[in-house]
Amino acid sequence: GGSKVSGKLQALKNLLPKVDKLIIGGGMAFTFLKAVGYDIGNSLLEEDLISDALNILRRGKELGVKIYIPVDAVAAPQCSQDAVTKKVTVQEIPSDWMGLDIGPATVALFKEALDDAQTIWWNGPMGVFEIDKFARGSLHISHAIADSDATTVVGGGDTADVVERAGNADDMTFISTGGGASLELIEGKELPGVRVLTAKTELR
Repeated sequence: GGSKVSGKLQALKNLLPKVDKLIIGGGMAFTFLKAVGYDIGNSLLEEDLISDALNILRRGKELGVKIYIPVDAVAAPQCSQDAVTKKVTVQEIPSDWMGLDIGPATVALFKEALDDAQTIWWNGPMGVFEIDKFARGSLHISHAIADSDATTVVGGGDTADVVERAGNADDMTFISTGGGASLELIEGKELPGVRVLTAKTELR
């Protein structure tokens, strides 16, 4: 989840050979939806990363990874608490509106995908959770992960905020507030703090 593909690109590439399923939500999902041919209206888009999104979808297929992207959204003409909203399929986002949260059908789809998971790593909210009317998708996913029997790892300050707000913090296996650091770990980078902990030191 989260807003941008650019911040997650290396993590997505590194995760693909290691996972059975990949769920893509938040603002970054609209670049994937655009990549597969949907008209996303004024939703967040990183146009220069459309080909990268397609490559991730293609690579996932090659590896047998099930990749889930939203099938509906909560859309509004602008991102504000006062905005008029409506739930639409991803095919029906009005040209001058933007998707700001995952819709109920997507929540159901994502919950089903999580049902048999043994390990869940979650980084990034499903929508603009800071505004109540666009927070429901993130809160529903938080509840689903908290209710899971899986080992559950939550990475990142925004995601930790969602979990706290949902009242699920005590039900997660581990919560890291270091979003950048947890992403770097998933990207395959060696973190200085971890290197120190794992270094074999000679006793003199």
